[in-house]
Amino acid sequence: MKLTIFSVLVISVISLASCRKDKIQQTIKQYDQTQITNYIAANGLTGFIRDTTGGDTTGIYYKIINPGTQTDKSGNPVPQLQYSDRISYLYTVRTLDGSYIQSDTINNHFYDFVGHIKNDNQPLGLQTAIHNLLKYPDASMRVLIPSHLAYGIDGTGSGSSTVANNRIAGNECLDYYIHAVNNFKVYDDLVIQNYMKANNLTGYIPAQSTTLPGNVYYYKILTSASTNDPITDFNTITATYTGQIFNGYIFDGAYNGTNTLTASVANFVPGVKDALEKYAVAGTEISILIPSTLGYGLPAQTSIPAFSCLRFTWNIVSVTP
Repeated sequence: MKLTIFSVLVISVISLASCRKDKIQQTIKQYDQTQITNYIAANGLTGFIRDTTGGDTTGIYYKIINPGTQTDKSGNPVPQLQYSDRISYLYTVRTLDGSYIQSDTINNHFYDFVGHIKNDNQPLGLQTAIHNLLKYPDASMRVLIPSHLAYGIDGTGSGSSTVANNRIAGNECLDYYIHAVNNFKVYDDLVIQNYMKANNLTGYIPAQSTTLPGNVYYYKILTSASTNDPITDFNTITATYTGQIFNGYIFDGAYNGTNTLTASVANFVPGVKDALEKYAVAGTEISILIPSTLGYGLPAQTSIPAFSCLRFTWNIVSVTP
């Protein structure tokens, strides 16, 4: 009987030891590594490099699409981005499982210090990748960020993680596309050209800004008028108008083409001021496409993302001295 009991105990100990060995859990870094490498393989992604900055690895994988501006016009090296530098970039982001996707590059704009990226509810891994890997103005990259450098075990957002675009669940790795913008004149004009093409807009005429020379906006007269009521800085106009960003969102709810506005032209953004003073009189209806440099510029407004190109339609009712 004693031998039998001893044999049972030995077998039990061996079995328990075997179970413990089989149930060794991956660390979060190992889990993230598996998720990212599987994602790369499943989607046939090529050219991705594992980040080994400083001799160690963050677990980030990245691909530089455009190296950006590394020398100035004289051939001198352009300084790399520092945490104390302000950066403007547009982005798309998705979880690797596709349950969360933000792909609106008109709305997804960022402007702040490189060192504030994490503080603005963007992942620490993105801040690290921009500083260590993107490095230069006007560069672009795709970067796969492990969950431990993204939103961690808690995730971010509210509501159920099963509802698309409502929440990033915990332990989710992220796929980002980032394009840093430094030359806004070139970028804005490309955005306007693409917008006109995508929306089949024709008949728009480019015009040089008087207020900020060197910047170009586009206008189209929808309804002509021949009154003797030119518009200047000293005039007050009565008008209706619609203002929207290029994803179709109407940002001006107070005067969205129905309510009447009475205001001084001198207080308008440069692109609107230029177009109305050059090409509109009482009775004119005009459509204007303006670059961010002639709109609200870099700082984000309440309902307008940073460095947004804008579309306005103005109907001038009257002009008074």
